[in-house]
Amino acid sequence: MADYLVAPTPDDPALTREVVGIDQTGAEITSRVPVERPLTLFLNGQEIVTMMTIGDRPDCLAVGYLINQNMLTPDEPIEQIDVDTELDIVVVRTKRRTNYEKKLRRKTLTSGCAQGTAFGDLLERFETVKLDPAARLQISWLYALSKQINTTPSLYLTAGAIHGCVLCEQDRPLVYMEDVGRHNAIDKIAGWMRLNNVSANGKLFYTTGRLTSEMIIKTVQMGLPILISRSGFTAWGVDLARQAGLTLIGRAKGRRFLCLSGAERLVFDVAEE
Repeated sequence: MADYLVAPTPDDPALTREVVGIDQTGAEITSRVPVERPLTLFLNGQEIVTMMTIGDRPDCLAVGYLINQNMLTPDEPIEQIDVDTELDIVVVRTKRRTNYEKKLRRKTLTSGCAQGTAFGDLLERFETVKLDPAARLQISWLYALSKQINTTPSLYLTAGAIHGCVLCEQDRPLVYMEDVGRHNAIDKIAGWMRLNNVSANGKLFYTTGRLTSEMIIKTVQMGLPILISRSGFTAWGVDLARQAGLTLIGRAKGRRFLCLSGAERLVFDVAEE
């Protein structure tokens, strides 16, 4: 397995549960399935959101969510993070006094899951981010990363119903986070980078999920110039990637891939077979 700084923990008993069922022949089987549990996030004294998550690395998830929702700046000092596993609560404390009542009220007044408001909040910093035009992706790195990531022991391989996101450097996967939602997995990466003072310089990003508008916006806001997925694209995701100058690669399986944005960063150092 690759030498990860943070690797998946598929053997953690807290992340899955055994469920008895039957297979296509009618035989009884026992299957491991990922858990979902609520985690309520507070910023100082204000309740922000309740997220459904597998429950690991709540500190990274909380900080990454706040950064990607523009409630914390990437370099803002964090005084303390308190996690209560019995109450399923995480509290992020900052020196700066915060009050996002108006933003949260807008979400309450919109319909359903407030996607329109959430999308608008995500876009607050999007157009101001400048991605490194000198960043490059050698095709040999892409092939090596796909092989290493897809063969890494993970919750996805063990139990399914999981998305993964991986922070990489050249052909090395560094930090591999998983969750039931790809938005949670990318927020965990953003939080880990912030808490460990890791910059986006020289880094690229891999996700197992679809390349949607939300994934593109968060990747750009994290300052990562290259995004790779073994899954496909949405049209709006492609439009946003082109607007931001993000290199966007999807359907990366084996030695096949499709690049729909930022192809000028690709270095074809592998001969075609």
